[in-house]
Formats: sequence, structure tokens, C-alpha cells
Amino acid sequence: MSLVDLVVNNPLLLAEAALNGLLLGGVLALLALGLNLIFGVLDIVWIVYVDLAMLCMYLIYFTVQVYGWPLLLGAAAGIALGVVLGLAVHLLIITPILNSPPVNQLLATGGLLFFIQSFATFLWTTDHKTVRLSLPTLEFGGMFVSFSRLIAFGIAVLVMIGLYLFLTRTYIGTAIRAVSQDRGAMALMGANPQRVYLVTSAVGGMLAGVAAALLIIQYSVHPFFGAAFGPITFMICVLGGLGNMFGAFVAAFIMSEIISIGGVAWSSEMGYVIAFALFIVLMFIRPGGIFAKRQ
Repeated sequence: MSLVDLVVNNPLLLAEAALNGLLLGGVLALLALGLNLIFGVLDIVWIVYVDLAMLCMYLIYFTVQVYGWPLLLGAAAGIALGVVLGLAVHLLIITPILNSPPVNQLLATGGLLFFIQSFATFLWTTDHKTVRLSLPTLEFGGMFVSFSRLIAFGIAVLVMIGLYLFLTRTYIGTAIRAVSQDRGAMALMGANPQRVYLVTSAVGGMLAGVAAALLIIQYSVHPFFGAAFGPITFMICVLGGLGNMFGAFVAAFIMSEIISIGGVAWSSEMGYVIAFALFIVLMFIRPGGIFAKRQ
């Protein structure tokens, strides 16, 4: 089925795909905002970011599915683990290489990624583990929507609003924004660099934990989960402009719509092929991202 056939012969299916793309975009935006927030302040891309979310997903799975915790309590544990992991990565990996060449920083976070994947495989094998929930599928005007995706989207939007208020209405949030725009502004504001870095890493880790809680109710978790969502998250950040929060937000929904509609018109694999092809083309046109300022 071509896209033209989909529009002409089955517009309802197209509308359903667009709606699912919108719902997926909420969680992708949450991951991209966390990664972009860290890059904007530390000027280091955490290649391992989505794999941290994967570890949080495992914790939620074990607390809920194995030990019988309520889902909300398991989600809170996953978010707390995200904060701890964000701080640990910053203190143990990032701080020693903060002033190192970018290639060293890339190798350090990339090495941590492979360590986490290998260690998770050793501990839990490659079996897919799922939190089993009895959630209905809703119907709107002939369109079918997963209730779990609807919940995930709503929570993702609320968290993103909370992040916006934190960055715009608090002193530390203002300091984070100032540092992401101009590192020299940190000294002028009298902000403690280490405090800003730690808070940024903790907030980034928290967003990874929240994303993990929203992903585990939609997908099964396995040691290579990061390989599925990591590249698309990084691509969204680059497409929107590294460090540009608004750009990451918009790019997440652009990519999720392309993947979702392409998946219905052709196949899931083709949806990703089209998304990556568009990314390559746009990088030739706007190397700094679609929302980068022209020099």
C-alpha cells in the first residue's frame, strides 16, 4: 500500500496512524529533552542515556511483576533509580573527563553503554520481560487507541510542563538555562558550577526514569532495548539542534509521525528508513539542526 492509496482509500487508518504517532512522540520527546538538557549544560552527549532508562525499566519489571509491588510504587522506584544513575554517571564517568577532548568523552559514555548491555545480558539473558497490565483499547470514531499509550502521552506532557516550569520559575532552573546558552553567564550569576552540573544530571536521570515507567507499560524490556530507542533519540536531538529544548520537542513529533505513518503505509522498517533518510537530507541543508540559528 502506498501513501496515496492510504490517503484516498483508507483515511481512517491514516488518521489512526497519525494519532499513534502523536502519542509515541510524547515519550520520545521526554527522552530527547532529558538528553538535550544534559548536553546543553555539560556539552557532552550521553550515548548511554537510553540504556539508563533500560535499567530503570528492569527495576520496575522486577518490583511489579516479580515482587508484586503496585505499579505506581514500582514506577517511583524506577524514577529514583534514574536520579541515582544520573548522579553516578556524572560523578564517576563525566567529572574526570569533563575537560577532555570530545572523542574521549564519546568513548567513555560509549564504553559504559556496552558494559551495561553486556552486564544486563549476563544477569537477565536476552529474554524479553513484560509488565502484564489489563488495559483496554479505546475506540474513537472507528479508530482504535491503546489506553496505555494514552496514559503515557498524558503523563509525558505533564512532566514536560513541569520541566518547563522548573527551568523558567526556579533559580537553579534559570541557572541551568543560562549555562546552556552561555557558560560565562554562570560566573555572573554566582552559580556554583558543580551544583548546576549535579542538578542537571539528576534531572536528566529523573526524566530517563519517568520515560522508563511510561515505556514499560507499552514495550517489553531486554538488554538491547537502548539499541531500539537510542539512535532515534539521538537523531531527534541532532535534528532539533543539540542543546535546543524546543527543537528537540518539535523534532520528536516530526520523527514519530514519519515512523508511525510510514509503518502503516509500508512497514515498520520502512518507517525508520524514511525517518533516517529525511534526517540525512536535513543535515545537509541545516547541519546544526532545523532550529539552529543561521550564522
